[in-house]
Amino acid sequence: AAVWARENTRESLFDAMKRRETYATTGSRITVRFFGGWEYDEADVDRPNYLDIGYSKGVPMGGDLTAAKRGQAPRFIVTAAKDPDGANLDRVQIVKGWLDKRGALQEKVYDVAWSGDREIDPETGKLPAVGSTVDVENATFANTIGAPHLATVWQDPDFDRRERAFYYVRVLEIPRPRWTAYDAAYFDLDLPDDVPMVIQDRAYTSSIWYTP
Repeated sequence: AAVWARENTRESLFDAMKRRETYATTGSRITVRFFGGWEYDEADVDRPNYLDIGYSKGVPMGGDLTAAKRGQAPRFIVTAAKDPDGANLDRVQIVKGWLDKRGALQEKVYDVAWSGDREIDPETGKLPAVGSTVDVENATFANTIGAPHLATVWQDPDFDRRERAFYYVRVLEIPRPRWTAYDAAYFDLDLPDDVPMVIQDRAYTSSIWYTP
């Protein structure tokens, strides 16, 4: 679990948790920033003061957006950096959930930033897999694929200002050996074929909420 607090004090940590400015990972120390607003432009994520822009022109993870004007759609700043001692990053996704006109919950996953020169398939809407450098037998991998840092400004192409919605970020690493692969290599074990040997660790942020 990670908390974006102004200082390392009890008061500041609890303030951050009340703001829901928090995220979690499956183990790796990935760093993630996530902001939502109406007025971000594509160049904002490349500016040295992008954090100041994120706070001044919108809300951070855990925040609320309300009352979109006609023709408006929310924009999001996302940055992610790899664990300094871990695997490179495969992709950044934004997961959107919303209540449709019948009040039913819907969900869609958007790939918004990724490593390499892959392109989304126009027919399936899917991004190809990043590949794998995992050597299961020796429980090793190489950071020769993926990226150490990913950043983008993304705008919801399917936004309906009349529908309640939420957005959160999911960051995926490139594949690496799972703990079962390390155990098998260290203890010279012959594990069953149905035991997973590869994993892609990830991070999940708190949501940014939209209310009409």
